[in-house]
Amino acid sequence: MPRSIWTGAISFGLVSVPVKLYSAVSSKTVRFHQLHATDGVRIQQKRICPADGEEVPYDEIVKGYEIAPERYVVITPEELASIEPQKSHTIEIEDFVELAEIDPIYYDHSYYLVPGPGGAKPYRLLLEAMRASEKVAIARVVLRSKEQLVAIRPVGDVLAMATMNFADEIVPADQLEELPDAEVATNDRELKIAQQLVESLAAPFAPDKYHDTYREAVLSMIERKAQGEEVTTAPPVKEPTGAAPDLMSALQASLEQVRGRNGPAEAKPRRRSKPTPAGDEAAPAKPRARAGKRTPAKPSG
Repeated sequence: MPRSIWTGAISFGLVSVPVKLYSAVSSKTVRFHQLHATDGVRIQQKRICPADGEEVPYDEIVKGYEIAPERYVVITPEELASIEPQKSHTIEIEDFVELAEIDPIYYDHSYYLVPGPGGAKPYRLLLEAMRASEKVAIARVVLRSKEQLVAIRPVGDVLAMATMNFADEIVPADQLEELPDAEVATNDRELKIAQQLVESLAAPFAPDKYHDTYREAVLSMIERKAQGEEVTTAPPVKEPTGAAPDLMSALQASLEQVRGRNGPAEAKPRRRSKPTPAGDEAAPAKPRARAGKRTPAKPSG
């Protein structure tokens, strides 16, 4: 059962909403320890001074910020404490914005906010007001002695909170060395097939559909080895080294592959001929007229 990691209140104008904070993400990363290969004993990490080769006790270690190669400014814990943000237990809403205005690149870690003691009614009021207005709250909160910018939004019947990166922490795309060439042009036929490929792969977002297949394979290998099974390693897959096909051929082949995977039901239906009325025999196909000759009109009546 998850436990709350923070207790405080959302400041909404003059309204205070008592809340508890829960992490919305549980990391499933497979973690390994470092062992000595000869005897399987876990390796210890020691802090060694390279100047004299001696181990340094923890109480003799200080924090230093490198301002130039091998030049540091030493900062004491007391100096850091003097400028730390006050440990407020308030999530202060500053603005309400449109969700579509927030680029996902700003999001960091996700949490849930649930009502604290006495907070059921104001919590419900804030949730329903945000849902009706379709707005996201931008707020500030101090978590683990660090001021965080956060976004709060309704998710079903609960408020979700995501810590955000500040604007100066985002690397502008125009600073990348290899930007897409703006001079490259595409033709209408290529664009049409690319759009068809996108539409062929379009589907509702189903989170349960996607799995960390590498983690599952690692855990399966660990379980088999723990049971004494001999595990053989497969040779690495060789990447194709031949010349890449032209873009048009690659697009067309990709589209045919997706359509084949989806099955005939996903293919575009063929145009059917007009059905013959019940009780009538199917009329034979008329011969095509030869070039240069006119087919006589069928008399009426």
